[in-house]
Amino acid sequence: MTAASPAASAPLHVPVALERVLDLLTPAVASATDDGPAVVVDATLGLGGHSEAMLERLGPQVRVLGIDRDPHALRLASQRLAPYGDRFTAVEAVYDDLDRVLEEAGVARVHGVLFDLGVSSMQLDQADRGFAYAQDAPLDMRMDAGGPLTAADILNTYDVADLARVLRIYGEEKFARRIAENVVRERERESFTTSGRLVELIRASIPQAARRTGGNPAKRTFQALRIEVNDELRVYERALPAALAALADGGRVVVLSYHSLEDRITKRAFAAATTSPAPRDLPVVPADQQPGYRLVTRGSEPASQAEIDTNPRAASVRLRAIEKRSATA
Repeated sequence: MTAASPAASAPLHVPVALERVLDLLTPAVASATDDGPAVVVDATLGLGGHSEAMLERLGPQVRVLGIDRDPHALRLASQRLAPYGDRFTAVEAVYDDLDRVLEEAGVARVHGVLFDLGVSSMQLDQADRGFAYAQDAPLDMRMDAGGPLTAADILNTYDVADLARVLRIYGEEKFARRIAENVVRERERESFTTSGRLVELIRASIPQAARRTGGNPAKRTFQALRIEVNDELRVYERALPAALAALADGGRVVVLSYHSLEDRITKRAFAAATTSPAPRDLPVVPADQQPGYRLVTRGSEPASQAEIDTNPRAASVRLRAIEKRSATA
């Protein structure tokens, strides 16, 4: 477990795939050829564990822009990273606003972008945020406390078809329709306000045989509600192309995904960026039709068993990375 030094007041947490992320970003930072600092965007700042390691270990010429929509996370990370002075800049934004963030920071091109997707360790650990199904808490799930939609709003207002769609698509829940029907029936008796009652309803809605595997049966529903509340997938679908477009030659985007929906978006975007527009039957691809990017990882990389033993939250991670080719390569 990594300590939150140099800012002793920051909480302890274990950044997922930290060493691999640093290995992948080191060549990108080294590719910087201009007189200014190499700029890396931590698009999902959280508590700042990845950012701290970048600032500490990628060299004194590295500058990190940390983006997060959660003001509480920004305050904690800013305290943690204050010793790095103007090498770190915290920005309150949703990461699909990357173009504006870079423009306001006076940055034309970046040398690395990290997406550590999904809910942060801090958000999971704060019971009153409602992300964790293991604790009875208000059904909120907003990453930004000022957001317009909560999980309770969805459960108490969506009709059966819309709620089932959310659970089926975002949670990949096989019993989405049954859960949705039970929610709509039960909310007539009493609105849903806390997670404990929802967890019990989900458990009762799923056949006993299906509950024997796959962990807590509420996991998929809670994932689906969180994604819908925060519009996570559509935000990421907008942010990833912006990150690729912002790269300098030799720059890299590194993505840590935690479920198949996120990884599928990453895989498709990376495949499109690394595919030549030239006809496939050409024996030689002309230089001006070479793809602008190359894959750095072969498929998606899981965490090692050693890391999972240290940090169980790494168990579901899938890592992918891509690099922008040099125009003169």
